[in-house]
Amino acid sequence: PGGLGMAIPAEEEWTGGDFVICKLVADDGNIGLGEAFVWLPETGVTPGQIIEIIEKALARYVLGESPFNYARMLERMENNVARNEVAKGLLDMACYDLMGKISGCPAAELMGGIKVKEIKLGALVPLMDLGSMVGLAQAFCREGFGTIRLKLGKSIEDDVRIAESVREAVGEKIRIRVDYNQAYTPAKAITAIRAIERFKIEFAEQPVAATDYLGMAYVQKNVNVSLMAHEGCFSLRDIVTLVELKAIGVVGINSERPGGVTRALEAIDFARSRGLPAALHNQPLGIASAMHIHLAAAKYDALELATELFGMVMFEHDLLKKPIDYSRGTAKLPSGPGWGVELDEAALERYAAGATLILKA
Repeated sequence: PGGLGMAIPAEEEWTGGDFVICKLVADDGNIGLGEAFVWLPETGVTPGQIIEIIEKALARYVLGESPFNYARMLERMENNVARNEVAKGLLDMACYDLMGKISGCPAAELMGGIKVKEIKLGALVPLMDLGSMVGLAQAFCREGFGTIRLKLGKSIEDDVRIAESVREAVGEKIRIRVDYNQAYTPAKAITAIRAIERFKIEFAEQPVAATDYLGMAYVQKNVNVSLMAHEGCFSLRDIVTLVELKAIGVVGINSERPGGVTRALEAIDFARSRGLPAALHNQPLGIASAMHIHLAAAKYDALELATELFGMVMFEHDLLKKPIDYSRGTAKLPSGPGWGVELDEAALERYAAGATLILKA
């Protein structure tokens, strides 16, 4: 298979996913950029569906508004359109870039202020043959990454071999987190996680089915490793429910989950109020990568865990004119107003999979 290895039982290979790019144009000519990652087995919507819900419904609550009224826009969108967090978040993200452009300040300043100008990153090791996984983990460590995420879930025996071999290869100082992609029943998940606890696992992502919240709670009660939800967590209400059920010990956040910047900020603050760490993780292109870096820079003291951005490794082009500075397992905060990045229009046209939809107030 040509996809990126994982245990999720989808027939569609994960070769990166699709993306929807949004531009909000203000009366003064400033442009705010948003980007949403879409992979049907996880996201549950296609790019066309995101575009259609914006065209048919959500646009009426955004066009003609000031981006600084993002809270009112979100409230109106949620009052009138159920779910669709990805589409709402796409518009919300573009508002933050536009606010920064209009104000002449980095978007992180609008999220509480810049705490750091460089963030630590984690690296992803796909589910492959053992030798390749060990070699890739070692290569990332040599590049300066201090955190590695291992895809597991083929079998408990393989999980143990992978975790043991990688821990032995990278040493005790490297943080290891694992991702099961819904591979196990709750009972098997408990056995699987207990079997690798001795290898100092930072947290375990989505060991059971996405919708099995009670199963997650049962697993979390019976293991010593914190769990994090991903495929089963799209809204702020999902996060609150999982925390209240004591089903997770880490709150996972990206630009699609719980949907945009505003909800991500609320989720981080909620996690901190409950004494839980939050982890930013995604495989975005350049716009959403910049968004994650600004979010991490503004909330650095509340996150505690390395941010995982992997689009710069996975994808041929990030759709930016000037790439973000990644070096030695870190990402530097882009300078300039808003996200501090510029969309490469020629690259966008080259990789476009559909026609551009233009909506006017």
